[in-house]
Amino acid sequence: MRFFSFLVFSIAAWGQAGPQPTVVFVNGYQPDCTGATLAGTFGIADQVLAARGRTSLFFNNCTFAGRPTIEALGASFGAFIGGLSEVDVVAHSMGGLIVRSYLSGKRVEGGFAPPAEVKIRKAVFLATPHFGTPLGLLLGVDQQVMELTTGSRFLFDLATWNQGTDDLRGVDALAVIGSGGTGTTVQRNFDDGVLSLMSGSIGFAQTGRTRVLPLCHTTGFLATLVCGANPRGIADIQSPADDSMRIIASFLDGTAEWRSIGVAAEDNPFLRANGGLIVTARAADDQRRPVNTVTATPATGAAKTLPVTDRQVAYIDLLSPGPAVVDADGVKKTAGVTAGFVSAVTVKPGPFAVRVLPAASVVFPLTVAPGEIISIYGDSLAQARVEVNGETMPIFFANANQINTVMPENASGLQRLTVTDTTGSHGVNVLVEDAVPAIFTADGSGRGPAAAQRVGNVAVLYLTGLGTTVERDGLAYAKLQPTVTVGGRECVVAFAGRAPGFRGLDQINCTLPDGLPLGKADVTVRSGKRVSNVATVEIP
Repeated sequence: MRFFSFLVFSIAAWGQAGPQPTVVFVNGYQPDCTGATLAGTFGIADQVLAARGRTSLFFNNCTFAGRPTIEALGASFGAFIGGLSEVDVVAHSMGGLIVRSYLSGKRVEGGFAPPAEVKIRKAVFLATPHFGTPLGLLLGVDQQVMELTTGSRFLFDLATWNQGTDDLRGVDALAVIGSGGTGTTVQRNFDDGVLSLMSGSIGFAQTGRTRVLPLCHTTGFLATLVCGANPRGIADIQSPADDSMRIIASFLDGTAEWRSIGVAAEDNPFLRANGGLIVTARAADDQRRPVNTVTATPATGAAKTLPVTDRQVAYIDLLSPGPAVVDADGVKKTAGVTAGFVSAVTVKPGPFAVRVLPAASVVFPLTVAPGEIISIYGDSLAQARVEVNGETMPIFFANANQINTVMPENASGLQRLTVTDTTGSHGVNVLVEDAVPAIFTADGSGRGPAAAQRVGNVAVLYLTGLGTTVERDGLAYAKLQPTVTVGGRECVVAFAGRAPGFRGLDQINCTLPDGLPLGKADVTVRSGKRVSNVATVEIP
């Protein structure tokens, strides 16, 4: 098998059981693939981790001849880690896009087929150009460079594969980005010589998870041209005391030290005062529409013109936070610009779906379950019908910005949800997992008192998202039985399944543990790998 050539340590070391997952290093774009090694990108990082009891492997993208697409490398990465139970990942530059492509299941032939089981526990992205680099074409012309270039269709599609965004499948992630550039690439102290801070931020998926260090993208002669004399590469670990290494070790070990190294994105003077946009346009019928001119006009200040790549994707790094009117050849859409990261925007007339969530509560990551009551949030939805992979769904409630319906009982994996009315249509991908429990609450917020009843010492909870059911004794039991915790202790489940007579509504009857303190107690439901929102029940 090809992946054996990647091993850093012996096969015996690979098979050793340990308290922590194996760490997989993934290198980035290599102008010259001759002799690419782990040390060539990451220095002694693997040795530092070995001293901490961690085993490392190296996914070297140069092993695959012909510079295949990042999608193809993502699939190969999935095969590489397929025999491992769980891994942590440290990825540099394009390596981070390989990891993201794996998580989304982005296919070479188009579309997405996300893996049902995510093998990654934690991921550290070192200077990953999540939204590209303006230096792309200076590296040459090949498939990888075209995908790495700012404004590529690949980058927009990767950023919008799940409900118009990328939640990294809920992987515990951290980005480390550099501000050591001289400004040759974008702006002094706002780039690492290759990409901007905005491009490297993962605020689009998780806030508070981007750290800024005064480092360069890489080392060597080319780095001196964009970072000045004696550049320090963000991934080039030469000592356990290097800031990048300390962040990696702390984050993977689950300690808090990484939070005090470098500067948080929220405190960086550029990121806290600016946001970014990546924009495409579609026609009313949801077909791609070429664009010539895209502008963004913030609530205060002058309009800015966004550079457009191949009449497909427009991108801007520095834009004032707040609402902005995005104009794509005369078609306008108000978009929210958020400080610290890039937001993806599609400009189109007609109905538009922004988010598809369990009706009971917001969840993370962005998933729903078969048979779950869902709320679709967006624009111009009042008269829209809803289809999931061509099947028309019942509508329980609708207004201009929200539709409540229910996912099909047989839905699984990535589903295409479409909203359509007489003016047009819009479709989004929705990821369906076995169970995504969400507890209904008294005020509909997903927080506070649960929608529940007490019958003696039995709590009756109302929720949605327990997944598919099996009929037994006239009741629909959830195939995947949940566990319930009240006040930190198990509430033994007597029944979990569909509430009789209500489509999509689930019910759990559980026996409250003895000795709970009087007053409000937190209640959560776990089913499979997902945990519900935290609600409360009253203990009299």
